[in-house]
Amino acid sequence: MAETTPLSKIRNIGFIAHIDAGKTTVSERVLYFTGRTYKLGTVDEGTAVMDWMPQEKERGITIVSAATTVEWKGYTINIIDTPGHVDFTAEVERSLRVLDGGVVILDANAGVEPQSETVWRQADKYHVPRICFINKMDKIGADFYASVDSIHHRLNAQPVPVQIPWGRENDFRGVIDLIRQVAITWQDAEGTEMVEQPIPAELADDVARYRDAMIERAAEQDDELMVKYLDGEELTQDDIRRGLRAGTVKMAIYPVLCGTALRNKGVQPLIDAVTEFLPAPPDVPPVTGTDPRNEEIALERAPNRNEPFTALAFKVVTDPFAGRLVYLRVYSGACNAGATVLNTSRQGRERLGRLIQMHSNHREELEEAAVGNIVAAVGLKDTFTGDTICVPSSPVVLESIRFPEPVVSVAIEPKTREEEEKLVDALVKLAQEDPTFRSSHDQETGQTVISGMGELHIEVIVDRLKREFRVDARTGRPQVAYRETITRPGRAEGRYVRQTGGRGQYGHVWLEVEPLEPGSGVEFVNKIVGGVVPREYIGAVEAGAREAAQSGALTGFPIVDLRITIDDGSYHDVDSSEMAFKMAASMGFKAAVERARPVALEPVMKVEVVGPARSIGDIMGDLQSRRAQVQGMESRGELGIVTAFVPLAEMFGYATSLRSATQGRASYSMEFDHYNHVPQQVVESLTRRPAGAGAR
Repeated sequence: MAETTPLSKIRNIGFIAHIDAGKTTVSERVLYFTGRTYKLGTVDEGTAVMDWMPQEKERGITIVSAATTVEWKGYTINIIDTPGHVDFTAEVERSLRVLDGGVVILDANAGVEPQSETVWRQADKYHVPRICFINKMDKIGADFYASVDSIHHRLNAQPVPVQIPWGRENDFRGVIDLIRQVAITWQDAEGTEMVEQPIPAELADDVARYRDAMIERAAEQDDELMVKYLDGEELTQDDIRRGLRAGTVKMAIYPVLCGTALRNKGVQPLIDAVTEFLPAPPDVPPVTGTDPRNEEIALERAPNRNEPFTALAFKVVTDPFAGRLVYLRVYSGACNAGATVLNTSRQGRERLGRLIQMHSNHREELEEAAVGNIVAAVGLKDTFTGDTICVPSSPVVLESIRFPEPVVSVAIEPKTREEEEKLVDALVKLAQEDPTFRSSHDQETGQTVISGMGELHIEVIVDRLKREFRVDARTGRPQVAYRETITRPGRAEGRYVRQTGGRGQYGHVWLEVEPLEPGSGVEFVNKIVGGVVPREYIGAVEAGAREAAQSGALTGFPIVDLRITIDDGSYHDVDSSEMAFKMAASMGFKAAVERARPVALEPVMKVEVVGPARSIGDIMGDLQSRRAQVQGMESRGELGIVTAFVPLAEMFGYATSLRSATQGRASYSMEFDHYNHVPQQVVESLTRRPAGAGAR
């Protein structure tokens, strides 16, 4: 990175798209043509620099976002190549949070695809200006104009072609630059020899039509240009670029370019467009936050070197060579390696050790982290994704990054006892890296449960456990944590009498159980009068009843939401003991519950599904087949939103089912809401929970 690069010549961009649209291939060509690499890498051969993980090379997809920095004509461009698969949408989320601009890559054969819509909405949420690159113009079925039309209709956006293709499919020769009015072709296979020539006569009408439309859109973005345009004056090339840049920065228009990255055509003009149309750090509004000493006070940090140092941690990775790396986007000021900084999100001081410029999984040492740049830091031990770090003298807390909740869970257990501690340590490190990955230990089922965004997400996590952490683990479906309760009062006697020749055992109680409101748990009430059960044995009675409540009469799952009352009993001066009364209470409790008409309960999740309005009928039908109680339905633009209560047992596999029903266009979130009665046919399918149930 050139340390002398003016802030106006820094670009922080990301490549975003549907899976297999060619993001990584475009990234590889950008690295090659900017001189960052000296060999063309390919996804198919597993030689792509930006896809460095073994899991990425094997599957031919991007799994984690990779960062790099290139130099181009005096500009410094920080690039993040993001995944396209919906399971790894969190990588896109956190990348867009810290980027100033984006390049949306579309397949010329397919145009806007389902995940294109998702990443477009994510970019809208973070107010990220974009340009579009219609890739694979040499592919059979490639249609530039249909792809542009899909941007307008499916994304409700205003695309403005600044290029049109010269040919298509096997006849794709190059592009027509509408601003400079020249045809550009590439003479060699590696795409380094660009040749400019006059526009072919057969394209003259198309060029005139699309150029007029482009000039009109550019003029609309600037009052001075509009006056000039209405007065009939011709807009210069610089005027056109100025208008297009103004419209792009305020997200009123989206310039569109085309090419074929795999054949090395169209990439250099795309890099030019990044520098010409996408914003520099000073072009976007100052980042805002709050004063940690008084959250009601709003603070701004302007992208200026003279402002106090402020940065946001947006990614944590465990590097096998450098250790724990924290990726930072610096929003203001500058900070040297070795400085002490304040983590305002966690109110702790840390030492900013080594500073590194990342190039995929390679590293270059830096002396300083300066405004406008993306760097990685070594030494921040207690800084996590979404944390703000700044100079201690001027604290601020920036808005953190919100991630979707995990939606798929499986149980996991190590194959050997010796690997248990290694598994726990590995899961902690993976959870620090990936905010959408969770792990927990279920005391009731005895399982360690891991949760993620989809089956591929979980598959990659398990693969990383084996390869990176040397932990061989089995996975299976987790057991649903059912409950039981009672529907009416019940009273029963518990008598435990044993005589074995010496001192015997004697315990005798009368217990009553009665239902309570949902969420009340288990209450114990002592109504003994006259000392018929001595005070020293009451604790044992309560312990015995509560222990018995951990295993219900129908399914073996815990009994909840009831009151246990002891109101009578008897004791023996010699034979009574705490153990005897504990056993008597357990027997009395079970007998009382059987008379109180017990029912099974199941966890019910509040589910919100967001998808295209045209798919709502399919979504509703699928939910109702899962015993859902639909609570509401609403529309937001072209999206439909369904809210429903659905039993957790019916939600396994829903992510895959939803994507299949909506071609991946819909997403959902769910959270626990309440327990509800289990239908009789479901109760009959339940068996008593085996002790210490683990992964199956």
